[in-house]
Amino acid sequence: MLATLSTLSTLTAVTAVTAAALATPVAGLLGYRQLKRTRLAAQLRISTPNGIDESGFVRINGIDTWVSVRGEDLSNPVILEIHGGPGASNLIHLPRTRSWERHFTIVRWDMRGAGFTFANAPEGQGELTLDQLQRDALEVTRHVRERLGVDRLVLVANSFGSVLGLRLARSHPELYSAYVGTDQNVIAGGRERTAYDALVRRLRAAGKGKRKQLATVLAAGARPDGPTLEQTDELNKLILTTDPLSYDTMKTVVVRSLWFSPLHTLRGLRSSMKAMHFSLGLQLQARSVDEWAEGTEFRIPFFVFQGDGDVLTPPESARRFFDDVSAPVKEFALIRDASHFASFRHPEQFLDLMLALVRPAIASPVVC
Repeated sequence: MLATLSTLSTLTAVTAVTAAALATPVAGLLGYRQLKRTRLAAQLRISTPNGIDESGFVRINGIDTWVSVRGEDLSNPVILEIHGGPGASNLIHLPRTRSWERHFTIVRWDMRGAGFTFANAPEGQGELTLDQLQRDALEVTRHVRERLGVDRLVLVANSFGSVLGLRLARSHPELYSAYVGTDQNVIAGGRERTAYDALVRRLRAAGKGKRKQLATVLAAGARPDGPTLEQTDELNKLILTTDPLSYDTMKTVVVRSLWFSPLHTLRGLRSSMKAMHFSLGLQLQARSVDEWAEGTEFRIPFFVFQGDGDVLTPPESARRFFDDVSAPVKEFALIRDASHFASFRHPEQFLDLMLALVRPAIASPVVC
């Protein structure tokens, strides 16, 4: 079982870089951070007559869950985002995806074990399983449909969230008008080895300097029951740090989004780290997911927009699953010069794909 998910690699890299920043509270650095956060907060304001900017706790299956609804025109299609991690809120990326809100009303929710939902009651997160997250997603969907008066939502799932997103899209075509996966995970019951094999090749090509890391990777790959949680952590860290584009994305997109988020205080950043640690157990639960066994038939339009240089959830793997999918409409597209976190590294490319491919499909739905 060598399938890699994005959680631990993200957590390791973010923890290292963010911890270094938090450990050096230089007045100039913190002053610049506050100035930048103030500017970003101003950019996030929505003042259009038919716009919406609501956020707060909603009671979802027994716990207070943070839900954000933002958009410049309530007549636009409604997106329900399914964030990755597990435990990694997408709210830090609001400034990067501000342009999306001109064309869509976007619902972002922090799952149990993530973001503000975790920070509100760390000891009261209840059951943390894939099945429970699916029940939560359906309850959030019900809430949004009632609150906004819409019948169906567009599912946009990234990274770990795409595991849950596929399940929702398969089983509830009556609730969702399209599925869009980005950083699409394909686990295949542990058979998927593309990212692992590419890592082994990179380490071997690096020669003597990477012998220790290569030995660690080979030992993890040799375990009949799959790598331990700690070994998976190391595998995913190496996948990102041995690839220049991925490492640059971690620094310039993920860590910068965390550090300058206008929604998060320094205490909030620390809570975000704790949430990702808290949610790690979902990583092992997901190992048994087999996308083909769960079904390749979708009764709604189906889209995958993948980074062309994603070494963590490789486009080749996503394409193999996509090719076997049957759907009334389906499209696969690459986001150029993009690693993992493709939609956040190049939000305008992602938006162009949403407008060119997804909006026409949901404007003229095809019944399958």
